Amino acid sequence: MNSAHRRDLVQIGHVIRPHGVTGLLRIVSYAQSRETFLKAGSVFIGKANEELEERNVLSIGRHGSVYLLKVSGLESVETAEELRGADIFIGKEALAEKEEGEFFHFELLGLDVYLDAGSYLGVLKSIFPTGSNDVYVVEGGGKQYLIPALYQVVKEVNLSEKRMVISPMKYLLDL
Repeated sequence: MNSAHRRDLVQIGHVIRPHGVTGLLRIVSYAQSRETFLKAGSVFIGKANEELEERNVLSIGRHGSVYLLKVSGLESVETAEELRGADIFIGKEALAEKEEGEFFHFELLGLDVYLDAGSYLGVLKSIFPTGSNDVYVVEGGGKQYLIPALYQVVKEVNLSEKRMVISPMKYLLDL
């Protein structure tokens, strides 16, 4: 895997399948733009429990709802086929600088979520984007809560304490 360890990486995509015959990969991107791939310069690609391979990013472009990624070492549909279903990572140091109050998804996953009144709600398990804002999926007490990532709702994020405090809007939670 070269000198990178998975703990120093963040997943930014997933290979769906090869595209064409020249080694292009059809991918789902978790990054906000193709610039994340280009700025990183190289990516680490591999399947679960396999060693990751570092490859240089040669090009990336939007193709409908997915991206087409060209990386070094893939020259045919056969070599690209070997990466079907693989995950794509970059080093955390290659991530863009954040503004005050911004967080990467990987930083938020696993946080304990509390109501501003002090009661424990659950653990932030997943995040999905919508047209206007992300939605946090919090699971606790045998229930699942969908929390909009809005300043009016999310009152505090403390990464060092692995804690998020929310002030639910009246219609959000029946607590």
